[in-house]
Amino acid sequence: MAKSDRDTAGTGAAGGTPRIRWDGSHMKSTYANVCNVASTREEVTLLFGTNQTWNRDQQEVTVELSDRIILNPYAAKRLLLLLQGVIAEYEQRFGTIDIGAGTGGGGRDGTDGGGKD
Repeated sequence: MAKSDRDTAGTGAAGGTPRIRWDGSHMKSTYANVCNVASTREEVTLLFGTNQTWNRDQQEVTVELSDRIILNPYAAKRLLLLLQGVIAEYEQRFGTIDIGAGTGGGGRDGTDGGGKD
């Protein structure tokens, strides 16, 4: 097994729960500080990108989209549950994440506030 592979403990096929083998040999990593979501009845689309705004006083914010992930609603709900758990654990360890009321993000442009200044 390669170093990038991870096994998730399970009882195996004989016990009813299959063992999951995570193969990361073709995985790529991309940084994103902006995310948007759209959906239809059949799918949920996640758009990831990077805020390219250098000056906070600009009248237009440019987001360079890098990745689009399309999920069925069942996978999207599983992702929601996983993210809720991860964020709850993070906030328990490091404190509440303040994203700003009603903005969708901490920055005035709806991003995490980590734009280039």
